[in-house]
Amino acid sequence: MHRASLAAGLLVGALCAAPAAADTNTLYRFVDQDGTIHFSNVPSDPRFVAVRRLTPRRWAPRSTDEYDPLIARAAATHGVPPGLVKAVIAAESNFNPRAHSPKGAQGLMQLMPATAADMGVRDPWRAEQNVEGGTRYLARMLDRYGDWSRALAAYNAGPEAVDRYSGIPPYRETRQYVDRVLAYYRRYDAEFDR
Repeated sequence: MHRASLAAGLLVGALCAAPAAADTNTLYRFVDQDGTIHFSNVPSDPRFVAVRRLTPRRWAPRSTDEYDPLIARAAATHGVPPGLVKAVIAAESNFNPRAHSPKGAQGLMQLMPATAADMGVRDPWRAEQNVEGGTRYLARMLDRYGDWSRALAAYNAGPEAVDRYSGIPPYRETRQYVDRVLAYYRRYDAEFDR
């Protein structure tokens, strides 16, 4: 039972790390040789079997103010609106500091290990370090592209994809991600004092 709960918790990371070609509106599962149940919306193993269609609009980030002081501090340090940082966290991990995607992204802002290392993050599972490193990376993308949509697309799909397509890549998952973060931003922006 514990293994199933843990694997289900990892679904949040999987929902945010889907490759472009996957049908991210279907939930898949398989049980490995150790009895661990794996869930994903981006099956990477032929043992995955479709369980049900997901309804994307039903999923919404849980409401939390727990990380607001960390977000505000990192946002002020890097010149990024705190509501935008909180929106990225909501979209990436739903405020779960233990979120881990099948691709290897970790923590609140779902930092890939190489990105975390580049941003000076030694322990991506520590909320303070993850938010600091993720906000630093988001600020770099904002500086690089000069607009939020392309910066968010780069955060999600990588700057190489944004450069290759000279804008938001034509990946459904990335386009949905940008729209979702911007919608969350409108919700969270008012939560932070100006």
